[in-house]
Amino acid sequence: MSEDQATDFGYERVPWDEKARRVRGVFDSVARNYDLMNDLMSGGVHRLWKRFTLALTGLRAGQRALDVAGGTGDLTAGLARQVGESGLVVLSDINAAMLGRGRDRLTDRGVLGNVEYVQANAENLPFREGTFDCLTIGFGLRNVTDKPAALASMYRVLRPGGQLLVLEFSHPVAPGLGAIYDAYSFRVLPLLGKLVARDPASYRYLAESIRMHPPQEKLLAMMQAAGLEGCRYHNLSGGIVAVHRGYKY
Repeated sequence: MSEDQATDFGYERVPWDEKARRVRGVFDSVARNYDLMNDLMSGGVHRLWKRFTLALTGLRAGQRALDVAGGTGDLTAGLARQVGESGLVVLSDINAAMLGRGRDRLTDRGVLGNVEYVQANAENLPFREGTFDCLTIGFGLRNVTDKPAALASMYRVLRPGGQLLVLEFSHPVAPGLGAIYDAYSFRVLPLLGKLVARDPASYRYLAESIRMHPPQEKLLAMMQAAGLEGCRYHNLSGGIVAVHRGYKY
């Protein structure tokens, strides 16, 4: 296997066409405990990160939004409130187990009439060019095999004037935070995965995938290369998480 035929799966190098299958296996495994583990791993702070992201959308009643790799639907629920009954939100995810979990959770929360569900690969979104006023992808981009292709696909389905928001784990910038974060990621997260989800390997992968994700400035450049303009980012929690945003003009 040559290097140009390989990609990262956490710290492991795997064939390019194998990563999606292995990521699917991870999320098949974690889907049932995904929301509980998010609360445990972040101490509930993930809700604040998502709230900050939603505050940036600029969506109005009647508009259309797409939540890419939307999983169990936290961002989708907020988007649905913003566009109202006259608008539309599509929750998409490549993983059927996560998509089903999202549908169940949103139905339980009474989010019904203005949400649709589509199983889709972020690298090749099955929507017409210029369909959506806003796209979000929360904690999903790092699991995509071909990130430039996914960014280009998301750019394509944005309407002119539309915005892409990428919420993702990033690289700590606060002094001294990196060492503490590493210790937490590689000791505490797999332990939580073992005790709560009975799956330490999947949570070890998730920690490794965070380290392999492009840092803030590199992701900014990737978004610009995909055609997005006015790109910038906001560091949250000392850079543990960042929200990148860009527009299609």
